[in-house]
Order: sequence, then structure tokens, then C-alpha cells
Amino acid sequence: MTSGKIENSLYWSAAILGLVLDQISKYMAVQYLKGLKSVPVIDGVFHLTYATNTGAAFSLFSGQIDWLKWVSMIVSLGLVVFGIFGKNLNRWEQVGYGCILAGAAGNGIDRFVAGYVVDFIDIRIIRFAIFNIADVSINVGLACLAIAVLFVSKPSKQKS
Repeated sequence: MTSGKIENSLYWSAAILGLVLDQISKYMAVQYLKGLKSVPVIDGVFHLTYATNTGAAFSLFSGQIDWLKWVSMIVSLGLVVFGIFGKNLNRWEQVGYGCILAGAAGNGIDRFVAGYVVDFIDIRIIRFAIFNIADVSINVGLACLAIAVLFVSKPSKQKS
């Protein structure tokens, strides 16, 4: 940090906002959706459906929560260290890495505290897996990083 300004402020803003939204939405899902069959928001298109997942995305590695929680923690800690000591990132990189941190931390917290991840977003029109805000955050982060790689020009190095 220099002169009172937080380095990579978009990184930290995306990480904190994403994590807070994820944890609040999961709390609400547990409080209001658990035990219900499904709540149609737009019938046949978008439902809120409480589900738990002991695996990774799309229930891959289902039941293998022990090593997944440690992977989540290591990724989260690595991204925190990267945010603190990393170079000044462009806006797309800041938002991208911040969103990935939010998602990894959000699902990691679930794995450590409950032993499973709470999912509730059910997009039925495309028959997709039920997911949560942390999953959305990770995907938004990956999209931002793809934009940074494909479309944001890097400063060219001048030869002396």
C-alpha cells in the first residue's frame, strides 16, 4: 500500500462483495427453502430449490469433502496473498481474481462449517445443475480473466 491508497481496490471490493452476497444468500436458502420441494420464480424457467453438494461443481467428486475443503482453503489463501503482494492489476484482472476468491472462500466456508455446499439457483429452462452465488462468482471471475487476456493490451517493453 502506498500513500494511504489500497492497492487493487477493485480486487478487494469484488472479493468482499461476492463473499457477503454468497453467505447471505445461502443463509436465506437454509432458512426459507430447506424442506420445501421447490419455489418457482418463473415456472419452468427459474426456480429456487434447496440442495446440498458434498462434491465440487456439478457434484464432481461427490462425497470427497475432506480434500475439497483443503483445496478451497489453499486457493483462497493463495489469492489473498496474491492480492496483498501481487503487482498492480488491471481492472479486469482485479475483478476476475476478486470474484474467484469470493467463490472459493464462500464454498470453502460451507465445506468447513457444514460439510457440504448449499446450492439453490435452479435454471430449469436449460436443465442445468443447481448452483449458488459462489459458483456464479467463480465463473464471472474466469470470464473477466479471459477478457483481460484476450482484449486488454499489456504495456509494451521498450528496448534500449
